[in-house]
Amino acid sequence: MFLSIIRIIKFSLQDITRNIWLSIVTITILTLALLSVNLLLTVQAISQGAITAIKEKANISLYIKVDASEENILNLKKQISGMSLVKTVEYTSKQEALNYFRDKNKNNPQVLNALKELGWNPLSPSLIISPSDVDRSEELIEDMKNIDSNIIESRDFSNNSALLSKINNITSKINDAAMVLIAIFVLTSMLVAYNSIKVAIYIHRREIEIMRLVGSPNSFIYMPFMMSAVIYALCATLLIIALFYPFLSLLQPYLEVFFTGYNINIVSYFVDNFLMIFGVQFLVAAFISILSSWLAIRRYARV
Repeated sequence: MFLSIIRIIKFSLQDITRNIWLSIVTITILTLALLSVNLLLTVQAISQGAITAIKEKANISLYIKVDASEENILNLKKQISGMSLVKTVEYTSKQEALNYFRDKNKNNPQVLNALKELGWNPLSPSLIISPSDVDRSEELIEDMKNIDSNIIESRDFSNNSALLSKINNITSKINDAAMVLIAIFVLTSMLVAYNSIKVAIYIHRREIEIMRLVGSPNSFIYMPFMMSAVIYALCATLLIIALFYPFLSLLQPYLEVFFTGYNINIVSYFVDNFLMIFGVQFLVAAFISILSSWLAIRRYARV
């Protein structure tokens, strides 16, 4: 059996090299199909990462009056922390707010000089509230509006639902276009693989007749053609891996600039899910190639 497998692989490689240009075209079309799939995965990973990051940063700010006592502020924090929709409540004192303001404007001497001439801390303490369930942020906002406390000066409700809806809408449109493109490449891949095996059968028609005369089983005669299909899929998968990771490395710096403050690493996503992503892609590409080969064999080899 081992010797038969070696011979099947040998005959497959001979078929591929004899029809080298047709083989290159087949591998190229399969690679383009896989490229479409990976671009779709990239868009989905970026959009999902952006949505997750935006949700994690969704919060509600309550700005406290400057003359509010520390005890009243801590009592309000305790009251809010006990709410079921609240994940965390972070208290920022006047001094902490001032230190943050100075650090943020350390390269702006005009602002710092103006603050120094003022002679006192004009910044208010605040409570930053993170929701336990971002999808229920609207309910938490209503709860914050209903809090009756005379130490609250103002309330800032950062609602990211419009931004999230826009990201989902753009992603949906890209997915629809990508699915059409993938379908076109898959159909083209099947046609090219079909014709590639068809030509290979035509070239080896006399060898096939001789093998039949000496009693070779059909499985041995046609397995090299099926193996060629698997090799096409393997080459396409290896090629897309070799091309796609450098592309992701070039893309990552632009994502970091565009999504400043958000942890979106597309390279890590593909590295962490390497076997799942490219393993499934190889199996699908192999299935498409094998199916096309089987159809060509049934049609032209008269099994």
